[in-house]
Amino acid sequence: MTVKITKVQTTKNVGREMVERAGVDVNLLINKLKKAAAAEFTTYYYYTLLRMHCSGLEGETVKEIVEDARLEDRLHFETLVPRIYELGGELHRDLKELHDDAACSAAYLPSDPTDLGEILKVLLEAERCAVRVYTDICNMTYGKDHRTYDISLAILHEEVEHEAWFQELLEGRHSGHFRRRRAGEGPYTQKFRHIE
Repeated sequence: MTVKITKVQTTKNVGREMVERAGVDVNLLINKLKKAAAAEFTTYYYYTLLRMHCSGLEGETVKEIVEDARLEDRLHFETLVPRIYELGGELHRDLKELHDDAACSAAYLPSDPTDLGEILKVLLEAERCAVRVYTDICNMTYGKDHRTYDISLAILHEEVEHEAWFQELLEGRHSGHFRRRRAGEGPYTQKFRHIE
């Protein structure tokens, strides 16, 4: 028995329509979400590289914290992707295009890959950029697009913690935040978890 599924074209996407009615430029929002997702995906890659260069006694401590942030950034990417598609957008089809469109600059390994302080500066700047990106998306969607706001706020909470971790390590500033119970836990975004 063969089942033929006919594709039904609908012209309405009520979720998108409600966001538009609330006054959000959905195409601009999709663009911001794609840039944010691209930044999360590239950060996951660059943090992998940065983590590998954290060595020695101090480096081993930093490596564990980078791993938490790295895995949570992957979770952030996975959390953003469905929302982009729900709003009628789609991901970049080319990795170079994705890399070049990221909302934040690449977290490149410093010229002296043995300088842990320089690695921490790269990590801190990446997190600061992420805080700006999600604050902007939250401001754009507050009271207008509840789902995107909820997702962005959850990610923002984790990015603020990541910034505090690296600031504490680099500057000795007390953050009041603790490591996760398990790597990549994503305490705020775990409710959106699509991966394990």
